[in-house]
Amino acid sequence: MDFGKLPIQEIDKVNFTFQTDNTFNEKVLGNMPVRKPIVHVGCPVWSNKDWNGKIYPHSAKTADYLSLYSRQFNTIELNVTHYQIPSEETIERWKEETADNFTFCTKFPQIISHDKMLQKAESLTEAFCRKILDLDEKLGMPFLQLAPYFTPKQFYALEKYLKDLPAELRIAVEFRHEDWFNNEKIWQEALSLLNHYGHGTVITDVAGRRDVVHQSLSNKIATIRWVGNEHSSDRQRVDEWIQKLKMWFHQGLEEAYIFVHICESTFAPELALYWIQQLNKHCGLTLKEPKFLPKVEQMSLF
Repeated sequence: MDFGKLPIQEIDKVNFTFQTDNTFNEKVLGNMPVRKPIVHVGCPVWSNKDWNGKIYPHSAKTADYLSLYSRQFNTIELNVTHYQIPSEETIERWKEETADNFTFCTKFPQIISHDKMLQKAESLTEAFCRKILDLDEKLGMPFLQLAPYFTPKQFYALEKYLKDLPAELRIAVEFRHEDWFNNEKIWQEALSLLNHYGHGTVITDVAGRRDVVHQSLSNKIATIRWVGNEHSSDRQRVDEWIQKLKMWFHQGLEEAYIFVHICESTFAPELALYWIQQLNKHCGLTLKEPKFLPKVEQMSLF
């Protein structure tokens, strides 16, 4: 993910300290501990040849990747739907090829979110929602990524769009334009809007845009897009998130979706494993850990 990406030499200058939790969280969570929160941890792709011999068999084929991935992780940030609405056949194939407890977190098509800016997109939205609802129990948290040029001036377009979504569909919304966060009144109104319709926020933890790590919840489901840098700070940042989630679970957070981005996804499985291990250790969870194949040492010919 290029949004908020910094050159590696700039990472040491970043203050990764969290913002203070938004006061809206108190209204949402209710301060009632959740003993067994539901947690999903996954990557932004399932097709990566660099994972052959790592979490996939050495001989794994592209056609095998989805099935293999779903037996290692319990969710996926599904970016392919950002570029096209899947066919009925594709939806059925995804359901058939994946493990029973697996969920797809579908990204709204960019033609709706970026090109049309949520306006005059009724037929496209209806088609998209109808298809993803066919995922049934395998539909995770769909998320609407607003365009970086979608500002608070389009607030009423967002309100109308959310109002017209199917009543049974709950989504998370990712805000990117700085003006959503620069005005506290506007941000509180945005959170109230999402809360009114039962929708959540996307919290994006990325080095170059610390305002989007906003620590604001509008329902009892946290959606976190975490972007590592292949830097010594990565695991410390995960550790801090674990303590944050532990606190939120104690306050009433019921569910969390965590998507791990790093280095074109090459090392996403390693960082996702670390997330899972630390969640199990500190939050009393029993998430299944991905299994890595033993490393094969190449023998010298001389």
